[in-house]
Amino acid sequence: MTDAVKPIASASGTMQIGDFVVNRLGFGSMRLTGRGIWGPPVDRDQALATLRRAPELGVNFIDTADSYGPDVAEELIGEALAGRQDVLVATKAGLRRPGPDQWMPDGRPEYLIERARGSLKKLGVERIGLWQLHRIDPRVPMQDQFAAIRQLLDEGVIANAGLSEVSISEIEVASRYFKVATVQNRYNLVDRGSEDVLDYCERNGIGFIPWFPLAAGDLARPGGVLDSLAKRHGATPGQIALAWMLKRSPVMLPIPGTSKVNHLEQNVAAARIRLSDDEFQELDRNVR
Repeated sequence: MTDAVKPIASASGTMQIGDFVVNRLGFGSMRLTGRGIWGPPVDRDQALATLRRAPELGVNFIDTADSYGPDVAEELIGEALAGRQDVLVATKAGLRRPGPDQWMPDGRPEYLIERARGSLKKLGVERIGLWQLHRIDPRVPMQDQFAAIRQLLDEGVIANAGLSEVSISEIEVASRYFKVATVQNRYNLVDRGSEDVLDYCERNGIGFIPWFPLAAGDLARPGGVLDSLAKRHGATPGQIALAWMLKRSPVMLPIPGTSKVNHLEQNVAAARIRLSDDEFQELDRNVR
């Protein structure tokens, strides 16, 4: 792929997170780990190559978490992107990992603070550009968790703070403690349970990071609307799904993930796709 034709994430448009301007098509690192989001990747060199290729394609927002591996994704990012000032790495904490495919909320303030400081070292940065509470732990007072985040901001461990899998009311409570920079909720063409949260984020200038962005379900079946639009644009159904999300809202920041360079390049190419208003509404109607 030559520089003249390579896909550039900047075609997706930009948004601001704190002092950092990011292109609105990012990269999610969860799939860099082993099966069950546990242990090292099957092909470590390929994982590192994928991370290094991302900035070359204009991807300057990379999402990760201490629980991916655990610790594996952060360490890979720290190795692959050491010293880079042109990439905003966002990490998360608040989920323990007892084993493969197992996730356990832990929102104890001392645990969150400890894990954030650990992420700082693994990523090899002086300050974490964006740190997100992976889940609100129902066993710990919500205000205590938000106070811990306020402490991380005050101590300069993190520059900006966000939340994951939250409601509007939870965002509003958190906003009493710190400026909520981003919200990371599950959202895609077939799962729009967070539509109200997305609208709230757009009204309040909060970045919305949809996780699991490429679930298309039956829409991708041959002859379906997604398949038809993909053929019309000479694209894949996944690329059309990403293009739909980018058009849906100016605060949308999809983070499709992969462990392979060619799949990364394919995902980033979605930034160049421009759906018409009619095409956008056609997809919209066929989902609802």
